[in-house]
Amino acid sequence: MNLSQKTYYGYLEGWISIILNTLLFFIKIWAGSVNNSIAMTADAWHTLSDSLTSVVVIIGFFISSRPADQEHPFGHGRTEFIASIVIGVLLGVVGFDFLIESVKKLLNHEIVFKFSLAAVIIFSISIIIKELLAQIAFHIGKKIDSSSVKADGWHHRSDAIASALIVIGALLGKRLWWIDSALGIAVSILIIKTAIDIIRGSSNTLLGENIDKKFEDNIKNEIKKIEKKIFNIHHMHLHKYGSHSELTVHICLPPDMNNYDSHEITKKIEKRLKRKFQLETTVHVEPSD
Repeated sequence: MNLSQKTYYGYLEGWISIILNTLLFFIKIWAGSVNNSIAMTADAWHTLSDSLTSVVVIIGFFISSRPADQEHPFGHGRTEFIASIVIGVLLGVVGFDFLIESVKKLLNHEIVFKFSLAAVIIFSISIIIKELLAQIAFHIGKKIDSSSVKADGWHHRSDAIASALIVIGALLGKRLWWIDSALGIAVSILIIKTAIDIIRGSSNTLLGENIDKKFEDNIKNEIKKIEKKIFNIHHMHLHKYGSHSELTVHICLPPDMNNYDSHEITKKIEKRLKRKFQLETTVHVEPSD
């Protein structure tokens, strides 16, 4: 799949998510206001945060599709991770604010006087829609091998779980006065955890991570298919710049092999990894003992 096709599917997932999440946000915020429910209001903002995450996905694909220039020889893909960190911080502030409000409501023994049937129906439908969005994101993310789209799917699923907690609270609120505050705290913690995951994931990519063991083994297997004389594949480093990835790898070849033959082998490795994994590869050759 080429870059333009990946960008198309990334845009598709992002816009579907933005439209449905924004619609759900307004419906949930209304339901939370009518029912005087901190938990419902917190869940509404959690839903809106999914729209913001999807905006980041779209921006990331837009920037990643731009060609490299003199100032950015590896492209512009890491801008997506910077934006994710900013949104993660803002999301964490929202979650912390709702946590404080929920704790205050619990300490003051504030009671939710009514839960309308419409609110229960709204959040039940939300569970179905959010899980459907999660499945769409997981499918597209796997299809185009996009970590940002997959992360968007987990964001959708976390909101589905939060909505399920709200429905439980609505059904038990008349018997347990504290259930709304308790669930408000639970949803707030879920929001904060989601924010931390976003910040941590984006920061790790910017700082540089070890290559995934399974992916490393796949690369080694592809290299070994090119030439039987290649062995001791090591010192492998992967640098990600959004949709652009740079790989450096060391290989050992027989010491009596001439420069021309070893160079031809490195060219074959670079072409094969480019075709198979979309990696820009630099190969360092070392003589074997």
